[in-house]
Amino acid sequence: MSWVYLVLAGLFEIGWPVGLKMAQELETRWIGIIVAVGFISVSGFLLWLAQRHIPIGTAYAVWTGIGAAGTFLVGVLHYGDPASFARYVGVALIVAGVVTLKLAH
Repeated sequence: MSWVYLVLAGLFEIGWPVGLKMAQELETRWIGIIVAVGFISVSGFLLWLAQRHIPIGTAYAVWTGIGAAGTFLVGVLHYGDPASFARYVGVALIVAGVVTLKLAH
């Protein structure tokens, strides 16, 4: 169950940078802040649950890896962030590292 908590924590980790991006616009500033605080709170709680049975270094690396890769994809798909081959390779390396940590656990 700890790995389920950790994957969910990583997915919720994507929400707070999106909320901060929303907060950059005056008309969505407050909703963006609320979204960011809500997502980071849920993400942190789920990470806390996951760390009861997963080593801290592994849990943190997986959590940030899921969040980084997911936020990259949201940025490319919804915010027009640059999408070059090299950037995709970088994200693939992050995902490969996360998978390696899971397999080595």
